[in-house]
Amino acid sequence: MSLIDLANPTRFLALAARLLPWLALVTVVLLAAGLYLSAQAPDDYQQGATVKIMFIHVPNAWLSMFVWGVMSIASLGTLVWRHPLADVAAKAAAPIGASFTFLALLTGSLWGRPMWGTYWEWDARLTSVLILFLMYLGLMALWRAVDDPTRAARAAAVLTLVGAINLPIIKFSVDWWNTLHQPASVMRMGGTALDKSFLIPLLVMAVGFSFLFITLHVAAMRNEILRRRVRSLQMLQARAYSGSAPAGSATGQIAGAA
Repeated sequence: MSLIDLANPTRFLALAARLLPWLALVTVVLLAAGLYLSAQAPDDYQQGATVKIMFIHVPNAWLSMFVWGVMSIASLGTLVWRHPLADVAAKAAAPIGASFTFLALLTGSLWGRPMWGTYWEWDARLTSVLILFLMYLGLMALWRAVDDPTRAARAAAVLTLVGAINLPIIKFSVDWWNTLHQPASVMRMGGTALDKSFLIPLLVMAVGFSFLFITLHVAAMRNEILRRRVRSLQMLQARAYSGSAPAGSATGQIAGAA
């Protein structure tokens, strides 16, 4: 099945119905395995048991940027390729990405308190991630504020692509500026700096959270398609009702005034 085939909402709904149970099962298994491996990981010789916050914080931080990247690709689909489900994909991903970003900020604050002596510091990495969270909220507000779905889709797509400029700033902020946040430990030149006892649980958790995003995204897209279908049926019913009402009746006059 190609992307062109998936442009048909009915085919996407059928595919989602088949995939969701399996995606949910894989997600539960991976997260359970990741949590078990995280609990078995040793304490750090400097940070002690607080280092285990990493197994929740880092996957959420990665996904906060990844989801915006997914939304940026979907925005190109809206503006360039006019894919019928591109706006659905972007709109469905926004609340999920906002949740991952919020969890990254929350767990980062909890991790920073024993390490830095404060829950928050206007560090370059922290500030740029906070901006990302605010952009997620702004996009969600934009979709709700504009009544015309086509205008809302295009405006949100433009804002998403502009906001993608923040992604490299988040990624390289620890290299460009002198920050409290530690530099990259996993994806860096020269290989990872983490021991296998920490790296393996972290990667399992990252894959588990990735499948969690995929599962939630597919479910949210399905719900958004169904919501739009209901809205279209309601509009058609309202038009049919207003058209069938006698012109001289009170109902017809109200419908005409509307």
